[in-house]
Amino acid sequence: MNAEDDRTLTGGHMLSDHRVVFSLGSNLGDRLDNLQEAVDALFDAPGLTVRAISRVYETAPWGGVEQDDFLNVVVVASTRLAPMTLLDRVLSIEESMRRERVVRWGPRTLDIDIVLYEGVTSADPALMLPHPRAHERAFVLSPWLELDPEAVLEPHGRVADLVAGLTDQVVTVRDDLALQLPS
Repeated sequence: MNAEDDRTLTGGHMLSDHRVVFSLGSNLGDRLDNLQEAVDALFDAPGLTVRAISRVYETAPWGGVEQDDFLNVVVVASTRLAPMTLLDRVLSIEESMRRERVVRWGPRTLDIDIVLYEGVTSADPALMLPHPRAHERAFVLSPWLELDPEAVLEPHGRVADLVAGLTDQVVTVRDDLALQLPS
């Protein structure tokens, strides 16, 4: 790990362990395999430690584009990597899995969002933290709530309250599907 990378988005100070929340989704190809491959790739390189992976959820697409349903999971991890270093890793994984950005909110083999990087806020268009639309998305909030019933998404409030307000979005737990923790 490069010490200079650790100082990005932190004002030059070394990072201590931070909790990070990722949202992953797939609606093209073998959706479950895509999610497993992404989780494995996230934790294949040093600097990120998995803490929990939610159950698999199936959700209707978000954003109004006609397409197949998504499988979604939330992953909670700890890291000393800088936020931009994590973003580079995420984008590299998406690219390696042939993610195409043709239509906004369109179908994709893989989508990985950094929802929260504990203690860091950013208005940088390349990486806005916390994720600017997470509070509107049951496919992010429901799996996150499963992992952390006390979770808070600042400045919007308790995740439990946010989920309760999203009555128009259906998320279905797929107990017949599961991801394996990375080795």
